[in-house]
Amino acid sequence: MAKAEKFSVVGRRVQRVEGFDKVTGDSKFIADIFLPNMLVGKVLRSPFPHARIRSIDTRKAEKLRGVRAVVTAEDTIKRPWGAFFADQYILSVGKTRYVGEEVAAVAAIDPDIAEEAIDLIEVDWEPLPGVFDAEEAMQDGAPLVHDDKPNNIAMTMDIERGNIAQAFAESDVIVEDTFQSMPQWHCSIETIGSVAEYSPNGKYTIYMNTQTLFNARYRIATALGVPETDVRIIQSAVGGGFGGKSCDDNNALVAAVLSRKAGKPVKLINTREEEFLAGCRPRVFMKITVKLGFKKDGRIRAKHIKVIADNGAYSAKAPAITGVAAMRHDTCYKYSDVKTEAHLVYTNKIPTGAFRGFGNPSAEWAVEQAIDLGAHELGIDPIEIARINAAETGYVSPHGNRVTSCELKQCLDMVDKMMDWKTQRAKREPNTGLGLACTVHVSGKRHFGDYDGSSATIKLNEDGKALILSGEGECGQGVHTAMCQIAAEELGLPVEDVEISRADTDLTTFCLGAFASRLTYVSGNAVKNAAANVKQQLFQQAAEMLEANPEDLIANDGRIFVTGTQGKSVSVADVARARLFRHNGAPIVGSGSFDADSVLPDSTRFGNESGAYNYGVQAAQVRVDPETGQVEILKFVIASDCGTVIYPLGAEGQVEGGLSQGIGYALTEGLQIDEGKPVNPNFSDYRIPSMRDMPPLQHAFAESYEPTGPFGAKGLGELNMDPTAAVISNAIFDAVGVRIKTLPITPEKILRALQEKRASESAKS
Repeated sequence: MAKAEKFSVVGRRVQRVEGFDKVTGDSKFIADIFLPNMLVGKVLRSPFPHARIRSIDTRKAEKLRGVRAVVTAEDTIKRPWGAFFADQYILSVGKTRYVGEEVAAVAAIDPDIAEEAIDLIEVDWEPLPGVFDAEEAMQDGAPLVHDDKPNNIAMTMDIERGNIAQAFAESDVIVEDTFQSMPQWHCSIETIGSVAEYSPNGKYTIYMNTQTLFNARYRIATALGVPETDVRIIQSAVGGGFGGKSCDDNNALVAAVLSRKAGKPVKLINTREEEFLAGCRPRVFMKITVKLGFKKDGRIRAKHIKVIADNGAYSAKAPAITGVAAMRHDTCYKYSDVKTEAHLVYTNKIPTGAFRGFGNPSAEWAVEQAIDLGAHELGIDPIEIARINAAETGYVSPHGNRVTSCELKQCLDMVDKMMDWKTQRAKREPNTGLGLACTVHVSGKRHFGDYDGSSATIKLNEDGKALILSGEGECGQGVHTAMCQIAAEELGLPVEDVEISRADTDLTTFCLGAFASRLTYVSGNAVKNAAANVKQQLFQQAAEMLEANPEDLIANDGRIFVTGTQGKSVSVADVARARLFRHNGAPIVGSGSFDADSVLPDSTRFGNESGAYNYGVQAAQVRVDPETGQVEILKFVIASDCGTVIYPLGAEGQVEGGLSQGIGYALTEGLQIDEGKPVNPNFSDYRIPSMRDMPPLQHAFAESYEPTGPFGAKGLGELNMDPTAAVISNAIFDAVGVRIKTLPITPEKILRALQEKRASESAKS
């Protein structure tokens, strides 16, 4: 098994490539971008969850001094668009379907004038009955969110692998229960924003804090009705994404329409309240019923899962998210008989979308608690249940996912040791308990057509330093540093001699962007292949200069050596200059691409969705105060299988950040919605974890090597968000004997459950 220690650059704790600019304030976020004659945009949003627009009168707003443009749907081509289903418009056409939907917009010379102009727009509304519960929305006679979607159903899945009835008949113990998750917001420090500039030649240039530049370009071009080449996306610095900045919203489109009408650049940045109402699409709310059949020895024999997913008013990425929740977990444990039923349902609430974990946290909240139920029913230690069923290298899931590397059992051993699991269980104090859960995630996902690849170009400058040209943007996760380390390792350069470009659709080749924990694995391979191309050209020239064969050369620390000789070498800079400054010379430039060996799922969703799968295990020790219901996390341990760790500082940050968001999902976060209207869209009432909420954490990376990954690496970013809520709930059950089945797990819910438990025990006695 290869280890990071054998590498010169990979696995080293190097300085983050954009770190200096960020800590000195030189990084340019959307708020820092100013173009000549730039205007400020503001949006008029629907106050109703469901209403017909009889008319819009913008005359007063247009006459206000300092206003340069007012736009409505009449200023667009009224073409629907969306990531998977084309069901939303740039600005409302005919009616609005959720509180916060974009109805009109203004561009003015300053924010105050723009805000005043918004207040001057007069809309004649006809409020319509709304539907706010997914199960109620599916009933006959319920108000329709979209007239062409009977019973408000956006998508249905009904899939069986094996013989589920026979498998349950052969089970010795069957457990079944229902769990409900909640929407969760990304809460990035920086809200969504864009600066759009329309040129008279018909080209839109848009600065965006997006994670997915080329996908954004396609969606924007589709909605505007222009060729993709007429849209240029330039990534600004990104103040956090987590899936929310992947152009499922209308911000950049509204800015573009305003710029075209005003003839000037327009900056449009969401306020924090707008971010909650209509910006980042929150995590999909799900109600999940899980039925599991076990043999006496702890083996899982059968699984039946039913998912009702609340889509909100429009689809965004919820169709794919629902599929992940319904099926991904079947790659974590070994069993063959599975039935999946899922409904994605429209309601008159904010559209949902991608958030770290992409359906996995909702599913694991349910499935891992069901496994814990089975462990207690069988009288088997939960960690042993996990060991008995854990996936291994070579496993093929019921849905066709092929596992080429898996250290899940090693992760279980690591968590066992770090938590001192058996000792802590044996000496457990009153109201103190342990919980555990496992997880699996992907390293890329083949669902945007039959392609899950990336590409990169590397230019070797005349001074021996390399520049990576990549359209894979940096959104805070540290991938640019990892890409520089991969290129440096392959080229034999110090990492300080490798730079990477800003992501720009006009200047780089096509890249899909940051989602599905794909960048280190997929774009890392593309960068490695581009570097190999450059190295081949470099060695050809160096071989002439050193009078050696190219295959006898090695590169290290910016110099090229002949193996087996003492001191015979030449610098990379000298080779680059020699290649250029000669008759018929040429610069050293190499391109590379990579498309994972995965399979586009068929109509039954069978197919190997990713080129590699990453695994993890988490455990927590908690104390519950039976008088207040307060939960204190005494210790948290995490083991991650992400292959070779390319950039340790970034990887450790991903683990810590994922845990923080997982704790928020479990214990504190939940936007309250009353008849479709969010009532706490701010950080005063929507509480995300702070430093004081973080428990003592012990973490380790498994000794792992993914044979298809760059230097053995695979994904990590979402892995440590996925199982956290289930871990905490399982630990609470172990501590006080009550299981909370709706998120977030509040003290009030625990107290209520304890009271019901005491009442039940009294009745029995």
